[in-house]
Order: sequence, then C-alpha cells, then structure tokens
Amino acid sequence: MSGFRAGAATGRDGMAAVAAAWARLGPMPRGANLGFLYLSEAAAGAFPDALAWLQRASGVAAWIGGVGLGVVGDGLEAVDAPAASLMMAALPEDGFRTFRLRDPAAATLPGDGRGWLVQANPALALVHGDPRDQALPALLESVAAGSGAFLVGGLMATAAPAVHCAGAPQVGGVSGALFGAAVAVATGLTQGCRPIGPHRRVTAADGNVVVSLDGRPALEALLEDIGPALAADLRRAAGRVHVAFPVAGSDRADYLVRNLMAIDPERGWVAVGEAVAAGDTLFFCARDRDSATRDLERMLADLKRRGGEGARGAVYCSCIARGPNLFGPDAAEMAAIRAALGPVPIAGFFANGEIFHTRLYGYTGILTLFL
Repeated sequence: MSGFRAGAATGRDGMAAVAAAWARLGPMPRGANLGFLYLSEAAAGAFPDALAWLQRASGVAAWIGGVGLGVVGDGLEAVDAPAASLMMAALPEDGFRTFRLRDPAAATLPGDGRGWLVQANPALALVHGDPRDQALPALLESVAAGSGAFLVGGLMATAAPAVHCAGAPQVGGVSGALFGAAVAVATGLTQGCRPIGPHRRVTAADGNVVVSLDGRPALEALLEDIGPALAADLRRAAGRVHVAFPVAGSDRADYLVRNLMAIDPERGWVAVGEAVAAGDTLFFCARDRDSATRDLERMLADLKRRGGEGARGAVYCSCIARGPNLFGPDAAEMAAIRAALGPVPIAGFFANGEIFHTRLYGYTGILTLFL
C-alpha cells in the first residue's frame, strides 16, 4: 500500500459530500497520521462539523486544509456544487508538524530554534491562507524564515466563516504542515497565461496606476501589444488580457500575473492589481487554453522525470480561473495529471490565489507530490 488514500465527491450538502468522499477513500493506510480536507464554497457551512466528524471517524487529530472556491480530486473538478476532497497519509511520526499562525511578529513554529525544526530540517511547507488577512505577506515571510522551508499552497474562499484548519478551524492567518527531509517531495508550478508583448519599463506610476511605459502613455503600449483585433474592442480583452511582473533570478523566466483593473482612455493610464513604481518591469499576457495546456504538460513531464511516476500521493492547488473555466468540462485538468503520472491519490482545491515560495501567484497550478 502506498501510504496514501484519497476520495472526492459531490453531495446534496456539505456533510453528504464528505460522507461520500470518505466512502470513496476506502480503507485507511496503515499508520495513517495526517489528513487533508478540502470543501467547496457551496459546502462551507459544514466545515467545522466535517472536520470533527473526520477526526472521530479516522482516529487522526492532525488534519489540514480548508474551504476553497471549489475542489479537485481524481476525476472531479467541482466549483458550484457542495463537494469534498479528502486524503489520508501515513508518514514518519517525526516527518511532519502542523502549524497555525496569526501574528507574524509573534510567530512560533513547532520546535522553533531547537528540537524538531533543527532535526527534521523541513524542506516544504504546505500553507493555506485567509485572503482577508492584511498580514498575509508578512506571515508567509515569517513561515519561510522561521522554518527554512519552501512554501506551496493557496488562498481559500472569502465567504466561509472558518476558511482553513490545522487540527482546528481557523479564521485569519495561515495554517498547514511542515514536512521534514525524511518526507520526499517534488513540486512544480504551471502558468495559465502566455506573454503577448515585450518586457516594458515603467517610467511613471502612481500607486497601482501605470502612467507611462518606456516613456509613452501606458495605454498606447497595451494597445500595441494586444494587437488590432482586441485593441478595436477592449471589452473583448476584459478578463483575457492581464499584466505580468517577471520574478528576478528565476531559473525559468517565472512571472506573477495580475489583473488589469481599469483604463483611462483620455489620459492613457492603465490600472493593475498590484502597486507599481517607476523602474519596474512588466509585460502583458493573455489567458490561452492551448499555451496553458502545453505548460501543464511541461510541468508534468518535469515532475515525472523527478520521480513523479512513482508518487504515493499529491496535493493540487489550481487557480479558480483554470479548471473548467480554462480547460473545459469533464475534469480535463485532472485527467491530464492522471494521464502523465498514473492513478496517484490526489486531493486539492481551486484557489483565490496560489502560494509558491513566499510569492502570491494568479492563474497558476501548483502540484506537490509525495514520493
């Protein structure tokens, strides 16, 4: 047995979805000691009861997860319906520790400065965050600095009263699990937007408003890069064209995608979903199913080379703009993962933003494998 079992299902309500997913999970792995629980936003009200029920049913107190904008599992991508995605794992007892943080100034991780952190040397932290928490960036930095681990995960739904958990429901802050070096993992990120223009230098900005690019009105550069068809009807570009900021020092030309918020045709200004300053570099990009499919296949091939074909379990965090909204119906994104890596037990959710290292991404998919 691989040490991992997973199940995902929809139901008439949240608890019915959890019960159905638990039934599909089947017999627990021998020595199971960590559970993963993801509910869709439509099932959010059941989250505290579902967590307590699963702790009793499994006999395992350590559960992590939360309420996503939807959930994913083997053969399932559910957004609007009550749905649950579960996974149970049997890991070395000293291979992981769960954590909960709300105050970055007073953050204390398990075994901080001594004991477990020093001995386990955690390589990865699976993190779930409340998108309403203004301290979120500082909390991510605190987890990374305090543990030395690489962060992966995502932001949960905003409507749920208890959006995430590490043993107990939590509002605000972050929670999750640190995995020590004894737990072999591999993780990858895939982009959902392709570049459609050259890198441009911000020459004037005010807050999140780009005034000029390369010494020209920002709107002129946008219209030039998106091409005449979209430039002639900017309403067609809404929701399709975005702005990206290159990640300095990235080994594969990584970038952070942010939304275009508004344009000012009279002054030629462009508002984006990120603070900008003169000297910054950005480029325009577009959501594109074909290029997203190719990049998903690239990530999966890379993970397969790193041992992913023999993965024992997986967690997938995918932007809500992906899944059926980008790849179409019939759980096409999950089918691509299964086709590349085989029937690995998998749990996950559709996110409000994705976490990779200490950065917040959009339109990406982050797959973490337990090897």
